[in-house]
Amino acid sequence: MRFGGKGWLFVAGTVFGSAGFKLLGSKDAKKVYTHVTAAALRCKDEVMKDVDVIQENCADILADAKAINEARAAKEAAAVVEDAAAV
Repeated sequence: MRFGGKGWLFVAGTVFGSAGFKLLGSKDAKKVYTHVTAAALRCKDEVMKDVDVIQENCADILADAKAINEARAAKEAAAVVEDAAAV
């Protein structure tokens, strides 16, 4: 039985794949994964702080908008009452 060119490619791929798994599972690689994960968590915390500030600002804007609409509705209601009294 002859092991042709494609067979050698399979063997080479298997060898390199096994070496890759060992490399990805090494202590140094795990250190890198840990540092990257820690950085991602710090980034998430900063983003969440920004989201909280934006939510607070949106709540303030909504409250101000409701107050403006209530004042405007009260002013319009007073104008209607004055018009009715004048008639």
